[in-house]
Amino acid sequence: MPGGRGPVATFSVWDYVVFAGLILFAAGIGLFQAIRGRKEASSEEFLLGGRQMTAVPVALSLTASFMSGITVIGTPAEAYMYGTPFWLFIFSYAIMSTISAEIFVPLFYRLGITSTYEYLEMRFNKLIRVIGTSMYIAQTALYTGMVIYAPALALNQITGLDLWGVLVATGAVCIIYCTLGGLKAVIWTDVFQMIIMLGGFVAVIARGAVLQGGLGRIWNDSYYGGRLETFSFDPDPLRRHSFWTIVVGGSLMWASMYSINQSQVQRYISCRTVTHAKLSLYLNMVGLWVTVSLAMLSGLTMYSIYKDCDPFTNKDVGASDQLLPYLVMDILADFPGLPGLFVAAAYSGTLSTVSSSINALVAVTVADFMKPAWPWLTERQLSWINMGMSVFYGAVCIGMAGVASMMGNILQAALSIFGMISGPLLGLYALGIFFRCANSTGGLVGLISGLVITLWVGIGAQLYPPLPEKTLRLPLSVEGCIAQIVNETTTMTPFSTVLQSTTPQPRPALADNWYSLSYLYFCPVGILVTMITGLVVSAITGGCKQQKVRPELFIGKSDLICFGCRNSDSEVSDLIEKEPNHIQGLDSPVFYDNEIALKEKDQKEKITKF
Repeated sequence: MPGGRGPVATFSVWDYVVFAGLILFAAGIGLFQAIRGRKEASSEEFLLGGRQMTAVPVALSLTASFMSGITVIGTPAEAYMYGTPFWLFIFSYAIMSTISAEIFVPLFYRLGITSTYEYLEMRFNKLIRVIGTSMYIAQTALYTGMVIYAPALALNQITGLDLWGVLVATGAVCIIYCTLGGLKAVIWTDVFQMIIMLGGFVAVIARGAVLQGGLGRIWNDSYYGGRLETFSFDPDPLRRHSFWTIVVGGSLMWASMYSINQSQVQRYISCRTVTHAKLSLYLNMVGLWVTVSLAMLSGLTMYSIYKDCDPFTNKDVGASDQLLPYLVMDILADFPGLPGLFVAAAYSGTLSTVSSSINALVAVTVADFMKPAWPWLTERQLSWINMGMSVFYGAVCIGMAGVASMMGNILQAALSIFGMISGPLLGLYALGIFFRCANSTGGLVGLISGLVITLWVGIGAQLYPPLPEKTLRLPLSVEGCIAQIVNETTTMTPFSTVLQSTTPQPRPALADNWYSLSYLYFCPVGILVTMITGLVVSAITGGCKQQKVRPELFIGKSDLICFGCRNSDSEVSDLIEKEPNHIQGLDSPVFYDNEIALKEKDQKEKITKF
């Protein structure tokens, strides 16, 4: 009975049929793209889809790749336990999309790069590029392990599927269509999986509204349960979620994911034009708004149903990440196939993220390590290396799931990882893009300083979690649980007594201030430390006296006009005309016809004037 306590139904035959059918269909897309693209089996085709993708599928893929199983399962649990402040991320998504589209897209297109870390070598030196690539590989492997582990744990609890069997199956399916189909397979599979994820949320909300008597009742229950207190303007940086931590810290954290993260950049530089690339980011912003809104509504629906009998407090589930699958089996078990649809939604989120991570890891490894080391490799040899590396990284990500099993709140831990590692990297890119005086010595010292600081606060926060008054978890009730209340009370009383009598672990002096910093501020701290240290060291080591740096490595006024429009023809010509020995990827298909036409027009005008 929804809202009561106790075990719920498990998967029916039809659930398994729907689940398996959807996953096999996703794998079939990879096989289809492999067969379709056999004649174009170049390294660029494998890694960048031949740079001929359009905006809409890329936008859906961008959304799906970070709307992982962690999001599908973790975000509704966030709304259930902490309320709707997480909804404020819609502002963060808008700021992030603008930064990525108007600053980084023109830069990466102009340089015609495959790996975002190629820029670090162009602007600084080879060592910084290797360090940046290594940081990305470590971050992505750990994050992908978490992405595999979290949904697998939840599905194991609810469906009875073997935990490590689910983990290995996830990696195997991703390896198949990454290895055979490359980026096109990943993008088109993500499109399908995005639809499945949204369908799973809609099924939960619709069924919950029917059971509760309408969306108005759900909203009313959430209001009186304190779940709708979204806006808090408390400036305290130790506050887990407030308007400032989410809009300031969250915007920069998401910008680090979309602006320089290879998994995302690889998608929008696969677009045929700059216009398509920018449009894909703005459409992705709308997709993120829709996804997070549906996830939050699913969490509020769950609260309305369980407001009087919390399954987590009542020990019906062992972790908060198992709440939504528990709800699905509770309210959708009477509709054969629908629980299978939802589990496929969570699983699809995992598949999309893992596949994009594997493809991006292969791209940076080949571009940053293998091509420079063995420049004589043929396209056929590179294609075989790409496929082999896909298998290797798939196995690594499955292994990292074991490390993820030791992390806490899976949604917060995932975002913390990005803040700790991507924050200093974004600071390094900002240093290179906006400050001509920054040199390689300043960049290296700044990057290392920022990374040390963010790892210090991040690991400290993991070892000494913030106190409850900073996390502000909302109250939950078990008064409405209808079975074995007396037994449960008798069982729990000695447990709570033991906890109270146990001597608390000593907390260091930094635990209640520095280690309690909101996890969303890890990224801004990394950016500031990297940039300030980098500028100071550059000034000391003669950065202002360095030789003229290539102008195309910086952002100009003409880059900041939306959708590839330009202030004047001359500005376009300035960006396109470069010295012959400095041409970097300008013959790449990423340059679209309008830019070339404008260059020719400008040249004709100069001849006429002469």
